[in-house]
Amino acid sequence: MIRLCDVHKSFGGNHVLRGVDLGVERGQSMVIIGGSGTGKSVVLKCILGLIRPDAGRIEVDGRDVTQGDRDDFLAKFGMLFQGAALFDSLPVWQNVAFRLLRGRGKRPRAEAREIAVEKLRRVGLGPEVADLLPAELSGGMQKRVGLARAIAADPAIIFFDEPTTGLDPIMAGVINELIREIVAEMGATTVTITHDMTSVRAIADRVAMLHRGKIRWTGPVEEMDAARDPYVDQFISGRAEGPIETLR
Repeated sequence: MIRLCDVHKSFGGNHVLRGVDLGVERGQSMVIIGGSGTGKSVVLKCILGLIRPDAGRIEVDGRDVTQGDRDDFLAKFGMLFQGAALFDSLPVWQNVAFRLLRGRGKRPRAEAREIAVEKLRRVGLGPEVADLLPAELSGGMQKRVGLARAIAADPAIIFFDEPTTGLDPIMAGVINELIREIVAEMGATTVTITHDMTSVRAIADRVAMLHRGKIRWTGPVEEMDAARDPYVDQFISGRAEGPIETLR
């Protein structure tokens, strides 16, 4: 479903991606791990076409991401942003239905609201939440609204950017469980970037370790702990000592 071949990207003298090769099968949950500043978010932006790679090729569903109609291409995607990234001035249901109220796939307002309420129900929020503003919700509820928005248009591909950041361990577990259930129901292809190893173990089918602009290791999540790569071992164990440089 998603294929990156020898992808490079630099910003001035900062070489962020140095030849990334990665494949994500249809219906698979891929989680990309790695330290801050290793280029995880840049990978997502390159797949979406928000950033053009300096070299290499990226295909989504067999199509070069730089070719064809952008609206049709982006319609394949849903996104759960870090921090939920809700629109403060819009009520919850309009946040969820944001895509449904705009563009080529625009739905009648009443229909869009009905879909939004159903997606809110799917993430555990009742219809009474629909007309509230984001500021009236807890952090965990805001994250659920962000998840409802990500699935509102039934996308084929969903990106999750640090889905449990800022949540307590119990709410993080709830979000992880919701993500796993919803992705399985939809049959969506997903790519998640996270530092949270609990999330990795909860939602991943496969894991890729990105370090210094290259994929150091990739494999099934159940093989991660036995991986003999020293970068993976240091990262998942959280040790200060190892090949990954740390500030002291």
